[in-house]
Amino acid sequence: MGSMGEPDAAYCDVLLVGAGFASFTLLNRLRKLGLDVKILEKGSASGGIWHWNCYPGARVDSDTPIYQLFDKELWEDFTFKERYAGWPELRRYFKHVEKKWNIEDHTEYNKHVDGAFFDEKTHQWTVECADGSNYNCRWFIPCIGFAARRYQPPIAGLSEFKGDVYHTAVWPQHGVNLKGKRVAQIGTGASGIQVAQEIGPIVKSLTLYMRTPNFCLPMNQCPLDPKEEEKKKANGDYEKAMEDTRKTFSGFTYDFVDKNVFDDTPEEREKFFNNLLNEQGGFRFWLQNYKDYLFDDAANEEVYKFWRKTVLKRIKNPEKQRLLAPEKAPHPWGTKRPSLEQRIYEVLDQDNVEIIDVNENPIEIVEGNGLRTKKGLAEVDVLILATGFDSVTGSLGQLNIRGTDGGTIADHWKDRLQTSMGIAIPGYPNMFFLYGPQAPTAFSNGPSCTQFQAEFVEEVFKRIKGDGITRFEATKEQEDEWCKRMNEKWDATLFPKAKSWYSGANIPGKRVEPLNWAGGMVDYVAALHGSLDNDYQGWHTDKVKQKQDTAI
Repeated sequence: MGSMGEPDAAYCDVLLVGAGFASFTLLNRLRKLGLDVKILEKGSASGGIWHWNCYPGARVDSDTPIYQLFDKELWEDFTFKERYAGWPELRRYFKHVEKKWNIEDHTEYNKHVDGAFFDEKTHQWTVECADGSNYNCRWFIPCIGFAARRYQPPIAGLSEFKGDVYHTAVWPQHGVNLKGKRVAQIGTGASGIQVAQEIGPIVKSLTLYMRTPNFCLPMNQCPLDPKEEEKKKANGDYEKAMEDTRKTFSGFTYDFVDKNVFDDTPEEREKFFNNLLNEQGGFRFWLQNYKDYLFDDAANEEVYKFWRKTVLKRIKNPEKQRLLAPEKAPHPWGTKRPSLEQRIYEVLDQDNVEIIDVNENPIEIVEGNGLRTKKGLAEVDVLILATGFDSVTGSLGQLNIRGTDGGTIADHWKDRLQTSMGIAIPGYPNMFFLYGPQAPTAFSNGPSCTQFQAEFVEEVFKRIKGDGITRFEATKEQEDEWCKRMNEKWDATLFPKAKSWYSGANIPGKRVEPLNWAGGMVDYVAALHGSLDNDYQGWHTDKVKQKQDTAI
């Protein structure tokens, strides 16, 4: 296929941004359609978020076998060593994928995409990189995920601190020796819980600054027996698990039970809760619970009471009991993402750990030797910022991707977040994005979500190739309808009662609105494929005559 771009711009049919799960799934599927596909990755290696995540305790919260690409060619000769893989193991996995699929033949690393614009005459994109290089492509698909823009809160005096400062999102690849150090940590989200759990036993002191307690769940981590895993593969258990993810709300292998909280007696509820929380572990207490607890306050309170009772047994310090498992829940249980833990409550109960509620004692200023609140100065050697990301919208919104009206995606979202089914935007033809805003993203197992979105994109490419379509754009009507459905699903739940990154409430000044589809994976996938019915009812299509031979 000949180049259709400018002499100084390389050309490919499909340009993917980011070398993680979504791009790898698309690469393998689209190149089988005869398309020239290229990946640009700003990091020096593949793995997506797992190229960057290397802070102490960094670990996935989806269990084996569903946290990997759903391709037998890959998993038949690779077995994870633990039920929940840690970051070194995930990097080993991505190396396996690279080798098996010859990923490096299609990938350029250390390539930071700054922006892109669409040419209506040729129906192609020009993609601009920070090093001054450009690429032309027929299809532009950013796969940068929902956590590509870290958030660092404006803390007075931070630049005056004389010790070391580390953000969990950009932890030094060589690691950090914290043994015997006095450490302050801001944040108790997923990374904050994982870090505190690891470093609490080895540091001299840990002062943890907490805004909201994390309603953690026991991970029930365990090593995997290679021989047992091989038996599961031979018996079809892996394939069944991956197929089961298609049938559930969250793309996990389990789903909410078809009964309400008060359908059971108190004794039956106790037994049910205990099985989910303590015996099975993982996200089952969150996503395999009664079907009404995320919709009804009284039902939710029963869930919280059992969770709290269980946690209090693990904490001896009365003040820490009050802070970590308060009598009155600060938000409905499950409306903020719970973190999976292995021993966090025992660690936080240690005498060398102090917890400061920043609602009661806000950080006034960072001084050269520590952090000051009205309780006084906490002298520390190291400050860890476990403050997360401008999640979901921050990733795409930070790029200078211009639509056909000349505006950016951030401009398009100026008054409200709006997309077509969480995968496309009107005014941005021939562009999809995966694992981003208004998809099941943060409510799902990541590989499930990207797998099903990639299957849809593949189906689009198969259809439009046969129909000779070169321009494919979401309709405004489809976008408006999706936004309406987004809000209806969100407002029917208890999620609006929590201030969380699910709605952008973790970023000061950011508009609070639903960022993730709360209607479940099954309805989401049905909506995607349904949009292609009746001669592409959810899309504008067009053709352009080219002298060059173009596959799509």
